[in-house]
Amino acid sequence: MHWLYLLASLACLALAMMRSMPTLGVLFFLACALGFMVAWILGWMSSRIASQTRDVGHIMSPDELRRLREQAEANRRARASGEGNDS
Repeated sequence: MHWLYLLASLACLALAMMRSMPTLGVLFFLACALGFMVAWILGWMSSRIASQTRDVGHIMSPDELRRLREQAEANRRARASGEGNDS
């Protein structure tokens, strides 16, 4: 979507360069070109930031983390008791 702002900015810039355009028209199209360029930059930056953020669905809750730690501790204890009995 933000690429459309870049195209609109280029179109406004091209319209501002027309020879038959009055001064107020040129100023209007230059202002529109600047506004669309700023909108494009902000949209581009927003999409870059959004693509680098982590998915909230992958974040573990404290209860899940505690349960995984308890399972890991139980596995360690089982391995330690199993190795001690083999000797």
